[in-house]
Amino acid sequence: MRYSIHSICDRLCERKKYVNSWTVLFVDILLSVGSSFVALLFVDNFIVDLSKNAYLFVIVGSFLISLLVFMALGVNKNIIRHATIKSIGKMGVAIFFKEVLLLGLVSLVVSRMFNNHAFACFLVDFLVTTVVLIGFRVMLVLVYDLVISLYRSSKTRVLVYGTDDKSVALKKRMHTSKHYHVVGFVNSDKQLKSYSISELPVYYFEDEANFACFVKKYNINGLLFPSPETAHREAEGLVRYCQAHGVKNLVAPPIDVLGDGLKKTVIREIRIEDLLGREEIEINTKEIEANFAGKVVMVTGAAGSIGSELCRQLATLGVAHLVLFDNAETPMHELRLELERNFSSLKFTPFIGDVRQKERLQGAFEKFHPQVVFHAAAYKHVPLMEENPCEAVRVNVVGSRLVADFCVEYGVDMMVMISTDKAVNPTNVMGASKRLAEIYVQSLGLAMERGEIRGKTRFVTTRFGNVLGSNGSVIPYFRKQIEQGGPVTVTDPRITRFFMTISEACRLVMDAATMSTGNQIFIFDMGNPVKIVDLAERMIRLAGYTPNEDIKIKFIGLRPGEKLYEEVLSNEENTVPTGHDKIRVAKVREYKREEVLGAYDQLAELALAVKVEDSVRLMKQVVPEFKSRNSVYEKLDK
Repeated sequence: MRYSIHSICDRLCERKKYVNSWTVLFVDILLSVGSSFVALLFVDNFIVDLSKNAYLFVIVGSFLISLLVFMALGVNKNIIRHATIKSIGKMGVAIFFKEVLLLGLVSLVVSRMFNNHAFACFLVDFLVTTVVLIGFRVMLVLVYDLVISLYRSSKTRVLVYGTDDKSVALKKRMHTSKHYHVVGFVNSDKQLKSYSISELPVYYFEDEANFACFVKKYNINGLLFPSPETAHREAEGLVRYCQAHGVKNLVAPPIDVLGDGLKKTVIREIRIEDLLGREEIEINTKEIEANFAGKVVMVTGAAGSIGSELCRQLATLGVAHLVLFDNAETPMHELRLELERNFSSLKFTPFIGDVRQKERLQGAFEKFHPQVVFHAAAYKHVPLMEENPCEAVRVNVVGSRLVADFCVEYGVDMMVMISTDKAVNPTNVMGASKRLAEIYVQSLGLAMERGEIRGKTRFVTTRFGNVLGSNGSVIPYFRKQIEQGGPVTVTDPRITRFFMTISEACRLVMDAATMSTGNQIFIFDMGNPVKIVDLAERMIRLAGYTPNEDIKIKFIGLRPGEKLYEEVLSNEENTVPTGHDKIRVAKVREYKREEVLGAYDQLAELALAVKVEDSVRLMKQVVPEFKSRNSVYEKLDK
């Protein structure tokens, strides 16, 4: 018996297992005509004697008019199991029109058969038809809910967080889920306690003990958040309660990424990125779209974490042609397939090349003549660049210089360079190399402003900190260590970092590029710093383990060039505000191009010749605030 109920429920939950609309129309007409016949019997017995011709005329008229009105209003096309007040009201309107037309027809043709009682007769018909047709729909919805409820005992019992429209809509989307059964709502407002929404109770928890008692008593298996933003708001409250008491933290994707929606609701467990992220940043979408629509845009480092997200966002802005420049073959191939699948109308060209290769880079500019260039190509890993400083110079300094020079030579309107918070008072080769790139780009822009060289390119530099989930970042690294059973390795228990989501960073890059007047370094509000050891503990708990019991945390010491604390970028002492509260302009020392050009030429020669110490020594001369830390190059600071 249970197997048969499951089979019925499986069929009912399938989106395509709906009754054919023509069948619904046939049943509606049959019920409408039957209701008219019942109404005639009532009238014949209690109001006025009717002839057989009156019966025949009304029955035929009811059939034809019901067919006409029901088809015209499309009441048969509403899926009954998902009936709403609006769809039921539509049926009421259809019944009303049926009675008006039928009464008019009878009044014109056979009114004498009703002896001036036609209005009363058709009022009875209206009432009977309304009760039968609308009652039929309500009955089907109730039966459907009853059958589904028999199937819920094997599902994960969850509470939905919030009582706003998104939360209620999520509950409705979950109604036919094969895996989850919503048993109520959770709200942070005590005043809504004991209320009901969508036939389900609203709960409020005073503290963790109250929460623990409730989930145990009612066998609650999960807490479902309608969005990552709502989960972030409860990171130190309900999310922690769930972790401590074995309740799953779940999040629903936005409705616009569900694909076929009703067929499959994709629910996933909360990730650490959801808890570290912030409320979605508002940007001026119209201005950004106007800034890039219809233009040829090139992205260097297009297959990387930042570059690929820039490409995804640019693909939505109506660019005329997107040029993907990168030397990583496999990631470029994967990005190409993704863009072809998700943006079929986008014109784009993958271009394999290396920013260190002057001729190949020039070939891209010569072939496509981009109007906007996003320069995201860079080496970014601090320990690796500390061990390979000449390669850091060749990619981050020489490569950036080549890109900037070609932007001027080929009349690019704007170049946006992606930099890093590690360029602020750098303690490692990577950060110093990015600061050198900033200096060159800014000095080139100043030289154009002063008329020393000819060109029209606006140079925009954007700095931000660690990006959540980017290739090689700490979160995927910790996740892999947890999957392997640990230990999770943290360099120092005091170390902190700023974090930002990839999409958030790229949105701010777009906004900064739009507001820039040229030759500025923009920095982003990175929020509050996060202790890496707390991050590790949180990730272990999210995975269902207990830190230092199931999964050990091991401290391994700072790596070469690594800081304990990143610099605070956005205070009022070293920045000026913009029109966006999350974006500020950095106050930095200005360099004249003619003063640094010789040093850059020499640095390129030293790096190409792999003269490591000479290269690092020259970097420190150009960037005097570059002081090595926990590195073999500390001796060069003496």
